[in-house]
Amino acid sequence: MSSIVTPEFAIKMARYNRWQNQSLYRAADGLSDADRMADRGAFFRSIQETLSHILWADIAWMNRFAPEIAPSDVPIAKSGAMFADWSVLKSMRGEFDEIILDWAEAMTPEWLVGELSFYSSAYDKEIRLPRDTSVVHLFNHQTHHRGQVHAMLTAAGVDPGPTDLPVMP
Repeated sequence: MSSIVTPEFAIKMARYNRWQNQSLYRAADGLSDADRMADRGAFFRSIQETLSHILWADIAWMNRFAPEIAPSDVPIAKSGAMFADWSVLKSMRGEFDEIILDWAEAMTPEWLVGELSFYSSAYDKEIRLPRDTSVVHLFNHQTHHRGQVHAMLTAAGVDPGPTDLPVMP
């Protein structure tokens, strides 16, 4: 059985990731630091802490895919506070979106075949997953938490813009 996950899929999703992050960060830029850090009842509490967690998770997954990318030593429980400075978070997000896109553009169909094995500190166990499933998870995790940020921004009176893949520039 062949996978629907291809290098082209990864490139499209990496472009989508970058576009959506640019939209959310632009919208969040219009808020004060206090508004970005306000507890809005989300799993990672605030807009900024949720965005920090997304970047933390992207770093963790990309280290699993490309070990030359340095892992974070911050545990998942502290991932929301990893980037407490808004300007640092924005800068790192932009840089890391390009790392993800470069990785996707260098991907080969052969790389997608096989398993990924890693220790998960979140689940405190060794995990083995097909590589294609792991790639889908990277992008699905981003989308899941960006949806939370989108809802928090909307509730704060900010329009983060469209999220539908068919209207991606």
